[in-house]
Order: sequence, then C-alpha cells, then structure tokens
Amino acid sequence: MLQMHNLQHKHITSAHLAQTMALLSLTTDELRQQVESELASNPALEMIEERRCPVCHTLLPPRGLCPVCSRPQSPDPNEPIVLLSTRDDFYTGKSSDSEDMPDNDYSVVTDDLPTYVFKQIAMELDAQDRPIAAYILTHLDDDGLLTTTPIEVARYHHVPLERIMAIMRLIQHSDPIGVGASCPEEALLIQVEVLAETRKVPDHAQEAIELGMDMLSRHQYSELAHLLKISQSKVMEIARFISENLNPFPARSHWGEINQPAQNSPQVYRQPDVIIGYLNGQPNKTLLVEIIMPFSGTLRINPLFRQALHQVNENKIDQWKSDLESASLLIKCMQQRNNTMRRLMQRVVTLQKNFILNGEEELIPLTRAQLSKELDVHESTISRAVSGKSVQLPNSRIVPLSMFFDRSLNVRTILRNLIDQEPRPLNDTELVNLLARQGIFVARRTVAKYRAMEGILPAHLRHSVMTIS
Repeated sequence: MLQMHNLQHKHITSAHLAQTMALLSLTTDELRQQVESELASNPALEMIEERRCPVCHTLLPPRGLCPVCSRPQSPDPNEPIVLLSTRDDFYTGKSSDSEDMPDNDYSVVTDDLPTYVFKQIAMELDAQDRPIAAYILTHLDDDGLLTTTPIEVARYHHVPLERIMAIMRLIQHSDPIGVGASCPEEALLIQVEVLAETRKVPDHAQEAIELGMDMLSRHQYSELAHLLKISQSKVMEIARFISENLNPFPARSHWGEINQPAQNSPQVYRQPDVIIGYLNGQPNKTLLVEIIMPFSGTLRINPLFRQALHQVNENKIDQWKSDLESASLLIKCMQQRNNTMRRLMQRVVTLQKNFILNGEEELIPLTRAQLSKELDVHESTISRAVSGKSVQLPNSRIVPLSMFFDRSLNVRTILRNLIDQEPRPLNDTELVNLLARQGIFVARRTVAKYRAMEGILPAHLRHSVMTIS
C-alpha cells in the first residue's frame, strides 16, 4: 500500500514539474491562449472576472498596480520592486496596425548554427573561399561536429588541402568554439587552445583529453593519473576544469543571443512580457518591474462542479475526477510559474541595473548556470523562463530577455565605439591592446569574431572604404 502511495505521489510530482516547465516557457500571449484553451475544454476550471493581485490576492481598483505589492519591501532604494501586473490598459499586440504599437520592435535573431557561424567569418574569407566555407557548414551534425573530412572537401572543390584546413581553422575558432571539429576530443582541444590565451589552463589538460577521455568520463582518475604520471588530485583538477569550461558538443552550448533554430518568419516582439520602469513613473533609483499577466481575473475550481461530483453517474466519475485534477494542477503550476518569474527578474534586474539604466556597455557577464545556482533551481528552468521572453526597458526599447545573458555584448559595444572613434583603421592586435587598457583581456581572434558579429570590416577594408569616400 505504501509503495502504491509513493508511486502515485511520484506521478503527481512529475506531472506538476512537467506542466510548470511547460508554462514557464510560454510568452504572455502564449500563456493567455493556453489558459483560454483550458477554460474552454475543462468544466472544472473557471475564471472570476475581477481584478485581483496574483501575489497577495488583494482586490484591485479598476486601474493601477497593486497598492500592496508596489510598495518598497526594502529600505534600500537600489532594490527593485517586482510584481505581477494585471494591467489591461497596455497594448495587446493582437493587431499589426494598431496605433498603440511601439515603433521600436525588436526582431529576434533566429539564424541556425551554419548561418550564425558563416556571418562571423565571411569578412575574413576571400570571395572564392566563401562557397567552400558554406559547403563545410552544411555538413555539421546536430552537435556541431563535422560529418565529412577535409580531404573529401578538398577533392569536391578541387583545391589544395592546406586551403581547406585554413578555412576550417577559421570556422573552429568562431562562436561556439570548436564547431566544425571532427570529434568531441578535437572540439575540447580547440577550446583549451583558445582558453589558454586568456587564462590559466591546468597542466596536462591537453594530454588528458588526447589520451584519457574515456577514463575521465568513467571517473577512472587513478588509472589516468598512472598513465600520465601525475597525481590523482591533479587529474581531478583537470576533470573539474573540463566540466566547468568545455563542451564536447559545441552546438549544445549557448551560442549567439538566442540559441534557437530559424523559424519560417522572424519573431517580432510587439507586446513585452516584462516592463521595467521607475517607481511612481519618475526617474529615480528604484526600478519597478512588472511581469505582465495575460488576464486580470482569478482562476479557481468551479464550486458547482465540485458539488456535482458527488452526484455524477459512475460511468463519468473517472472523467470528472480527471478534469478536477487537471484544473487543480493548472492553478498550482501557474502559481509556481509566477513565483519563479518573480525570483528570476528580482535577481536579474538587481545584477543588471547599470545596463538597464545606462546601456549595453554596462552589461555584466551573467550566465544561466550562475543564476541557477543562486536561485537553487536547475539551469533548464532558467533557460525556459528566459526563452522567447521580451523586456521593455525604461527608455521604451523592447529587447529579448536573453540579452541580459549575452556575455559578449558589453565588449562588442565598447569595441564598436573604439572603431567609431579611431583616427585611422586599427588592426585587431591594436584593438586588443586598447581593450586591455580598459581592463578587458581578450584574444585577437575574439576581437575578429566580435568585429564580424557587429558587421565591421577588417582594418585594410575599412582603410579602402575611407580612401574611396
């Protein structure tokens, strides 16, 4: 009997987690559609038409924010106020020609991996090498590894192998590092090579990857230590370094601003999922963060349905119980989704306040993994909460929530400003030195990659453009 209870509890917990994750990944408009669909199909679920705060359940006036949740909870003015907003006086995004559309829609970058990589390297390639690079990139598998060989590519295009290897090296050192490698071990070795240019890499890391990846994956540290003639503690240090910094399957890492395959048409943010403004509408230290709810009513179990459950025919009792459980689960999962979004935005806005107020140069490096540890949730939870969401900043610009996690954006912005102000076209090495003077230490190839991502020509081509103009 106890075993049956445990199995039932496990099933309910799994269903709760699965539906919470599904709801968490939805945008505001998608969530509205989901709730409307549930209301239409489940008689056990109903919505009370009232304006009630989803957090403290205070009954709200016809317009305005919750008077309880919009009050500062901390004496620190730098601490943002985060609340669930039921305001329905915001534009709905349902009509493409509505007068209340913002003028600065933000289109999501939805390039697939080959296109994303090609854009980075195109300016570094001679015109006759670009078709070869495109051909190579079409032979990547779902992990970002190459499904053909350099010799086969050279034979297909009737060019020397050295030329193919030069193109492949350019591909492999673009973002994500290691893309286009022939195997996971080669991808790891390329990542080690790049990391070694800007940080300390454990001794013997390259040998461990080349000779002992199978042992590392099986945690056979003593055997690998014996093979490499180093201590077991040193092998464990290498294993930690690989686990924390490297990815044997480059396509599975977070590449670009949004790691999503291309859709038939680019998504455009018309209605933000989160609005960041100032407390009382006046520029000040305290930011007000509204997580937009798609409805102002209150979801609840239909009391008449619950009463009628005791009188239903036996042949319908199972279906009615299923409807009741489904409605109850949706309500609980909505609460969990809202709580997760509030905790996420509270931390993100606190960490990225300077970016929100002052622009892209103030963006600090922030990863989903880092935030998941701080909030004590799985990294996939953060990824789902961020995916597809948009944020309206105090200056009314609408940006993807994933921008807050773009670790290269501030460096790219500074790099762009340096090039805008250059007295003459500076080469990538000179740009590396200028960035270092500002405390930003990156490799030359990283500067080349960021420059390409910003659509900036190499120095010799910028010089040609200046000469012509």
